Order: sequence, then structure tokens, then C-alpha cells
Amino acid sequence: MKKWTDDQKQDLFTILQQRFEKFPKRHEGIIWEQVQEKLNAASDKQLSALLAMEETGGEPDVIGTDTKNGAIIFCDCAAETPKDRRSLCYDQAALDARKQNKPAGNVVETAKAMGIELLDEELYKKLQEVGPFDQKTSSWIETPKTVRDRGGALFGDYRFGRVFIYHNGAESYYGARGFRGLVRI
Repeated sequence: MKKWTDDQKQDLFTILQQRFEKFPKRHEGIIWEQVQEKLNAASDKQLSALLAMEETGGEPDVIGTDTKNGAIIFCDCAAETPKDRRSLCYDQAALDARKQNKPAGNVVETAKAMGIELLDEELYKKLQEVGPFDQKTSSWIETPKTVRDRGGALFGDYRFGRVFIYHNGAESYYGARGFRGLVRI
């Protein structure tokens, strides 16, 4: 795991603060000093997850706090699904099931390697309240076991002024479908 220097932390914090200040509607009622306090106490693992989100085009920003523990929720807020996280099938089982034209990887394992959580349906809809996001692309979301056991996986997008949640075969992948994630700090 990366050991963060003070200069590296400051570089990341500056990017996050600039984005935080540019998009105040995403985090009404939260002030930067609250965020800065959480970031200062964050683990190297959490900071590495935020950096991975940034480096893959996610543009992480604060979208709220966790009501259970007060954690600040950073979510991918790029207008479209992060560009460096597209063309992936849903999970390892789906990747293994493909006989031809396998994608480079899968969403579940990529998110895990980055140290981020996939958005579930509720969080995807919450994100769209400060959006809109995915007006030209779509994003895989955490899929309930009952759907996954039948070979499917869920994704969402924003069209015609509303959020849509759809299904697809978990082994499918598209150039305009990626995934969004979040980190709680």
C-alpha cells in the first residue's frame, strides 16, 4: 500500500477542495472544514481509493454523510461514467462465462482493487439528486443476489429527466457502460 507524504496528500486535497467549492449543490449543509478534518484523519487506504477514483476519471466529490457513523461520502461525480472504467462485464463469474471477445476485466473486482464500493440502486438515485449523471452513458450498480443468480446484473442512467434502472446479462459489456463508486471517510 502507498505511504502518503504530506505533499502528496496536499495535492489530492487541493483537487478535492476545488471541486467541492465548484459544485456546492452536491453537498448542501456540509462545509469544507468538516471534510478537511475527515481527510486529515483518513487512512492511506482511503486516500489511495480517492486517488484511484480521480486517476480513472471519476472526479470524486462529496455527496453527503453517512447517517449511521457521520462519515463523509465521496462519490464519482464525472458527468458520464468514468472513462477509464468502461467496457467491463459485471463480475468474475460473468467474465469466466464468456467464451469469446472477453473484456479486459470486470466491475466487481476492479472496484475491490481500487478500494471503493459500488453504488447500489438507492445510492445511484441519491447521486442523481445532485446530478444529472450518465446522460449519454450508463453505470453498472451493485446487483442483488436474486438477480445475479439468474445471470443478470443491474445498471442505471439518466434519460428524459429521470433515473432508469435496467438489467442486462452480467457477461455483457459496452464502450458506454462503466461503473461509479464511493468511499466513506
